Amino acid sequence: MSEATGEPVTSTLFYNPLDPKVHANPYPMFRRMREEDPVHWSDLMEAWILTRYDDVVSVLTDSRFSANRREARNRFAQEAMRIEEEFGPFGRTQTMLTSDPPEHTRLRKLVSKAFTARTVENLRPRIQKIVDELLDALRGDGRFDVIQDLAYPLPVIVIAEMLGVPPEERARFKQWSNEIVATLGGAFAPPEVLERGRQSVLELAGYFQGVIAERRREPKDDLVSGLIAAEEQGQVLSEDEMLATAMLLLVAGNETTTNLIGNGMLALLRNPDQLERLRDDPSLIQSAVEELLRYDGPVQGTGRVAREDLEIDGRHVEAGQVVFTLLGAADHDPARFENPDELDIGRKDNPHVAFGDGIHFCLGAALARAEAQTAIGTLLQRFPDPRLAGDEVQWGGTFIIRGLKALPISF
Repeated sequence: MSEATGEPVTSTLFYNPLDPKVHANPYPMFRRMREEDPVHWSDLMEAWILTRYDDVVSVLTDSRFSANRREARNRFAQEAMRIEEEFGPFGRTQTMLTSDPPEHTRLRKLVSKAFTARTVENLRPRIQKIVDELLDALRGDGRFDVIQDLAYPLPVIVIAEMLGVPPEERARFKQWSNEIVATLGGAFAPPEVLERGRQSVLELAGYFQGVIAERRREPKDDLVSGLIAAEEQGQVLSEDEMLATAMLLLVAGNETTTNLIGNGMLALLRNPDQLERLRDDPSLIQSAVEELLRYDGPVQGTGRVAREDLEIDGRHVEAGQVVFTLLGAADHDPARFENPDELDIGRKDNPHVAFGDGIHFCLGAALARAEAQTAIGTLLQRFPDPRLAGDEVQWGGTFIIRGLKALPISF
């Protein structure tokens, strides 16, 4: 019997997101879960795990599910909350990522103008210039690391400039971001990872406190000044909310885009027919990036909390239970995508959920797309015959954020 529901446990599946084999390639496990137990109770995570596209979209767009993890009542969530209390304003303050309306609506409205499609289009020349400069700086030995030389620095330069961070601080910003992202496994993260993340949050908060004080004295054309201006125009925004929002923008606009570019290039390198197709027809870059998002997206899952007792495909979900939606599994659901395990950069019908869905759809989606389109498109035009420099790749990240530690290529 399931301790959570009192129902018979009919599945012999054991979903362990920390299994090295699952971490390296989660899609075979996702397929098995979809086929055998698509609404799967995990004793390890004390949560319902969803793998079908329709179920995932339904939960992400249903107001009966909350993004506020503090409403959860399992041990995993309680431990995560205890850990978050040590993370300063980033842990004790609700952000766009972890709040529901009306708080979510208010917070998102404050920064949404900086990420509209029109604003991002105006940023494209600057993104192109940064990509060109990064590729110009490569050493001329016919080999480079896509992650370290391109995918790693590009998004941090872009978001740092949007936040008004000077160039000499970028390296520290990237390090802080990486350490914070590594804690997304919550209670599953090793103690030393949590401690590094805690230190990074406190250092980053201290840095932003100084920036906010400086922008109050002398506003500039950047996001931090925009948050201050919004506050002074009568919108309620506490100091902690301002700090947490600035930190969220840094972290969310950084590691995930790095991994989108890295995972995308690896997928193309492992599917040389699709790489050749894109190289020969650069006009496919937009649909290619959408397909790369679907095929091996940087965000593999996100959680919600049931606000009331309800059913999902006949399974009883109690109020307070966590429902974890596996975005990567949904995007490989054959009920929604034809030949989902095949990479098709010209795929026409591609409503993937790599950026989530509903009111929490990724605010920075347009920016991530622009950066990936520019980085991958430019790389293939300047280095038209890239090859993997070695057979093995090493995955970093967590079971939530999927990305490579390195991607060496030769050309």
